[in-house]
Amino acid sequence: MAYAKSIAIIHAHPDDEAIFTSGVSSHFAELGFDLTLITCTNGSLGRDDQGREGNHPEHNTEWTIATRAAELEKSAKLVGFNRVFNLGYDDSGLPEWEQFKNPKAFVNADFEEASQKMGAIINEVQAMVLITYDENGFYGHPDHIMANRVTGRAAYIAMCPQRIYYPVMPQRIMQEFIPAAKAKGIELPEWILRAVTDTPDDFVDSTMDVRKFAKIKQQAILTHASQIDNSDIANMDEELFMMLFGTEYYHRAWSRIPTIEDATDLFGGMPVE
Repeated sequence: MAYAKSIAIIHAHPDDEAIFTSGVSSHFAELGFDLTLITCTNGSLGRDDQGREGNHPEHNTEWTIATRAAELEKSAKLVGFNRVFNLGYDDSGLPEWEQFKNPKAFVNADFEEASQKMGAIINEVQAMVLITYDENGFYGHPDHIMANRVTGRAAYIAMCPQRIYYPVMPQRIMQEFIPAAKAKGIELPEWILRAVTDTPDDFVDSTMDVRKFAKIKQQAILTHASQIDNSDIANMDEELFMMLFGTEYYHRAWSRIPTIEDATDLFGGMPVE
């Protein structure tokens, strides 16, 4: 049996596609695979034109939505996606924010409705491999956790996916990177400081060497210029950038087929046509 050369990568917000998985998307795009990005929210609570967070009383939400949509379009093209979908939910923010109660926020979406939307997209593009966050959303963000839950249900609805992978960061990498970055005065964003840092090496099933795409990844992160909290990591020196982004690590969360040969290839053991 041959499988379609099709991957769907599911993220919560505009800019996540650049930070977490742009090495793998660039890799498979270069190999001629069909790359679909599904973003669950419009990123409405990101930094606005004055650098204010989404819970600020004067936050410019309209500007933020429009700007992040334009940034996402450029970044997605840069890192290899030929299809981009947005489920259209509002950013949820954090549980302590008033905006978290917004009925249009992703965390408050009807779970089955959101899953059906995503499942229909996955069916449309016949995605064989899905990539999304782990059960903790990589660093605990509620929208990331919701994306994990919806993706799992959507994979069952769609039936075509053969595998689901989660991007992870091994403990040894974080133990090396965080002190090295702090020693150079790098202001680390919250998603790194709150990331799961105790992932053992044996939790990693696939290790993807994406060093050749590091410049593209850096450029993609910089494309999301409105999100100024990531500016320090985007402008790190080459040594630090490669330490954090030169290799992408994935945990195989689920596989429909028993043959696994994916140590360095998410499609390993799956002949494609």
